[in-house]
Amino acid sequence: MSRNILLHPTLPSSTQLALRRAGYETLDDLSSTSAEALSKELGIDISDSQSIITASQRPPGPTLSQSLASLISRSQSLACSYAAVNTALGGGLPRGHILEISGPPGSFKETLALDYARIFVEANEEVIFIDTQNMTSLATIKKTFHNSSAATDYQNLVRYTHLHTLPDLMLFIHNLLSEIHAKTGLLVLNSISFPFLSHPDIQSSKRTALLEKIHQVFLQASALNNLTIITTSQMSTKLLNADGSPGNFETGAKAVMAPQLGSTYLPAGRSYRLAIVPESRTTGQDKSSTASFISYAPFRTGPAPI
Repeated sequence: MSRNILLHPTLPSSTQLALRRAGYETLDDLSSTSAEALSKELGIDISDSQSIITASQRPPGPTLSQSLASLISRSQSLACSYAAVNTALGGGLPRGHILEISGPPGSFKETLALDYARIFVEANEEVIFIDTQNMTSLATIKKTFHNSSAATDYQNLVRYTHLHTLPDLMLFIHNLLSEIHAKTGLLVLNSISFPFLSHPDIQSSKRTALLEKIHQVFLQASALNNLTIITTSQMSTKLLNADGSPGNFETGAKAVMAPQLGSTYLPAGRSYRLAIVPESRTTGQDKSSTASFISYAPFRTGPAPI
């Protein structure tokens, strides 16, 4: 097969050149290499090379005649309909990463999550959509795809489920890896914080252990299965002393809004945290942070670029 199949429009020119120089054409060329060797040889991130190796070995995965170009295209960043969000994320959400969207009620968290779901479905990839607070109905999902190219068959690619209790959520997390198919591209956990709020008496050590379990499964699913994960979360008020340390009603100098679950459940280096801060009914700010950057950008709650 000709190496020209690697000249795919979604591949960076540097990746195309690396693939051509290395001589890789189809998945069977990977049978004798490792993720570490492929990462070093092609000069790509280890997580991307691991995703390629895993997909080539996963039954029922892509056939051995599938081009590497089409597989590697699944490792590229995804741009949503909101320009400010893409800017805050450095150009888009990288596949195989986790995005937490938090904000007060009315801050279009679910709308943004559904926009990413639309992108995956239009690429003929499966989406697992978990709703824990009845915030997103099947009618809302149908409306999302009303003018989409997948309007007639989106139901075949969206697996929609209600989970309302913490035991139900943790059972789903426990079984998540077995629910990921070769075609599964995105998991949306809408209102992931709600099941924890329904158990306010849970011990701190137990809560930490549950969040750590979610962390472990998210890391495996994203790194080994190239699953992109989006969670939405409400925010809670935290009191801080003048020096920035945690305060209380007597010592606190200021109050800030922060995501309710904290960062324990998010794998470091693979996660983005996007906080939506409304300024009015149509404008506001988004604050996106990773371990390496924090940025602000204005947005409008509509699909038109700014």
